[in-house]
Amino acid sequence: MPRIAYLVSSAREMDFRDSPKHPTGYWAEEAIKSYERFVAAGAEVVVITPDGKPPVADPYGLEPIFHYPDEDRDFFATVYRTFHQDPEDIRITLRQTTELELVACRRIAKRLTDAGKTPAEAHALLAKAAKIAWRQDRLLVDVMLGEKLDGGLSESALREAVAELEADSQALSDERRAKLDAIPGFRSPVALSDLSDAEMAEFDAVFAPGGHGPMVDLADNPDARRLLGILHAKNKPIGSLCHGVALLLSAPERQDGQWLFEGYRLTSFTDEEEDQNRLGKLGMPWYLDSALKNAGAVFDDGPFAWVSHVVVDRNLITGQQPNSTEATADALLKALNLPLTARTVARGHA
Repeated sequence: MPRIAYLVSSAREMDFRDSPKHPTGYWAEEAIKSYERFVAAGAEVVVITPDGKPPVADPYGLEPIFHYPDEDRDFFATVYRTFHQDPEDIRITLRQTTELELVACRRIAKRLTDAGKTPAEAHALLAKAAKIAWRQDRLLVDVMLGEKLDGGLSESALREAVAELEADSQALSDERRAKLDAIPGFRSPVALSDLSDAEMAEFDAVFAPGGHGPMVDLADNPDARRLLGILHAKNKPIGSLCHGVALLLSAPERQDGQWLFEGYRLTSFTDEEEDQNRLGKLGMPWYLDSALKNAGAVFDDGPFAWVSHVVVDRNLITGQQPNSTEATADALLKALNLPLTARTVARGHA
């Protein structure tokens, strides 16, 4: 049974320019999805924090806008792909997916088909309305009502669909938080600082989920430096996701004086994505993708922001942001020769 060092930040505060000592932590969606995937595949997952203190979920990451059910996000993806023939011309910002009601398309489509529209007619109507909302920065329901694209639905039916999505997303956030709180390792993690070199060498891989916390306590950590050096010397998989990629900045220098991962292709939460989220707008003390480039990484981000994107270079596995969670976890499982789940195979994670 492969042993994964599941390295989670235990940071609780981060100093932003406009908000010193702002609450921070790990990203709940990334943490629970990757953890459950590893356990389901048969790995022994050892939760570790730098100092042995229990990690805390970033309050921002628990907001319902980050917990839309997969079926709603997948349906919206089929809608926004109609905006351009070339996917690389599509630019979907965080605001558009979380503040313009666009992810409610599936709920509205269901009401349209219940009212007599065919699935194709409902999808075409929503694609037209969503494109207007996307281009003009307007709420989807306001567009459907104002542009006579309601398909015969009442205003109350449209707003009910949005409210239903919000309620289900809040319930999913609550469920994920409860699952994380119930994991013994999250309540009483191993302290990275207490591990000897020999104990670190017993792990078959390391994985660090994101949240802004890793920028506080994993980016320049002497014990993380030991762990990375030991596992890398044995060519064992080193995985990290989103802001968890800050872990790599703790890596030691090679014998030639260069950073351990100098010249490696990798990805992380991008500067563009940082500037779109609420925390990034508070004034970042530093930017992760710029720091990785300055360290010597060959930075490889997706064709546009928020797309699922994973980069594998030798034993290094990195994922761009929360939308890359499952694919990044699966890449680590593949490196460990562990089976992927049925859901992974079914969705494909393209």
